Amino acid sequence: MDPILLARIQFAANVSFHILFPAITIALGWVLLFFKLRFHATGDQRWMEAYFFWVKVFALSFALGVVSGITMSFQFGTNWPGFMEKVGNIAGPLLAYEVLTAFFLEATFLAIMLFGFRRVPGWLHTGATFLVAFGTTMSAFWIIVLNSWMHTPAGFELREGVAHATDWLAIVFNPSMPYRLAHMLIASALTVAFLMAGISAWRLLRGDDAPGVRTALRTGIIMAAVLAPAQLVVGDLHGLNTLAHQPAKIAAIEGHWQTGGRVPLLLFAIPDEAARSNRLEVGIPGLASLILTHEWDGVLRGLDDFRGEHPPVAPVFFAFRVMVGTGLLMIAMGLACAFLLWRRGALPRPLLRGLSLMTFSGWVATLAGWYVTEIGRQPWLVQGVLTTAEAAGPVAGGAIASTLAMYLLLYALLLAAYVAAIYRLAGKAAAPRPAPAALPAE
Repeated sequence: MDPILLARIQFAANVSFHILFPAITIALGWVLLFFKLRFHATGDQRWMEAYFFWVKVFALSFALGVVSGITMSFQFGTNWPGFMEKVGNIAGPLLAYEVLTAFFLEATFLAIMLFGFRRVPGWLHTGATFLVAFGTTMSAFWIIVLNSWMHTPAGFELREGVAHATDWLAIVFNPSMPYRLAHMLIASALTVAFLMAGISAWRLLRGDDAPGVRTALRTGIIMAAVLAPAQLVVGDLHGLNTLAHQPAKIAAIEGHWQTGGRVPLLLFAIPDEAARSNRLEVGIPGLASLILTHEWDGVLRGLDDFRGEHPPVAPVFFAFRVMVGTGLLMIAMGLACAFLLWRRGALPRPLLRGLSLMTFSGWVATLAGWYVTEIGRQPWLVQGVLTTAEAAGPVAGGAIASTLAMYLLLYALLLAAYVAAIYRLAGKAAAPRPAPAALPAE
């Protein structure tokens, strides 16, 4: 196989595994802070029951996120040396800011958050929880800044083929950064919402009716009911921004080949790049034009306008529909569960089973969206500045293939162990507890 394609697959495997865990820790830190503040405000022990269980999930997710991030960073030097050679003056400082303002903050206060509940004053433990949550968000901020700059580069100039910063504010607040940051933060919150609701539903189905379980379930459902529709709005704004700056990606998302108006929204199709057309199209006439231009007859550029410089169509086309389909299912499930909790105060067993099946639906939507974003940028690594082929190193295909196989095997084992550990924690928490000893008579 082509060494460049193998290197891309290897980096994609690393990113795919790594992003699973920040997608949990970014929002879960704030949820833990909410639990802690509610406990201080009410004195109700159920908030701390929820805190003690979910802080274990946070610790496990944080550990795997750090480890997988280290292996990913090594590949900048081994597989993609051209990236740092050309844009290192911008990428390097942004990655350094992430370490200095986020990782050090998390590493400093994580131990207090995990082990200091009975060892330090309550205000200090709550403060440590806040700082860890803030650190995870700052980490996401700097990574999204760099990734967004790679899609919509600004605030730089090329000197002898090397990018040099001319305006750091323009680099940080590049045109797509606000949309990508909002989209990622809400995606993390939805991932946590369905993780909490799904695990809590599973525990209820097993007979664990502890107050902390119902508290986590209710919190997850309310988050889903509020944030899933909000993500639809943010995603639409993000799509309009992408149309302005990366029209080839939008054309691939829509499976749209020839420039024209009244473009249908394709519910299903099989893109055929060889024939420059789609097979088995099922669509709604004019709806893609309406969504993207706000006019039924709005004109959208087709893929034929970008011949030779557009992404592979099928992966982007199908990944986008997986993301949107999962998101619509989240909206339906979140609103249905919230309505029944409001009217009845409890959920029927079929909905509990549905939530349990959707425990990791946030991962599905996040990965699908990430594939749309990153594959949709091809053939560029930095849009209009550096192609993927130009950044690739001279590593032989055989060497990449062997390490890729090891990565995939290791990641499969770690992912299985992670999921098993969460369910084991939930199962132990759901185990029958011995009755408390009788209190002495007053």
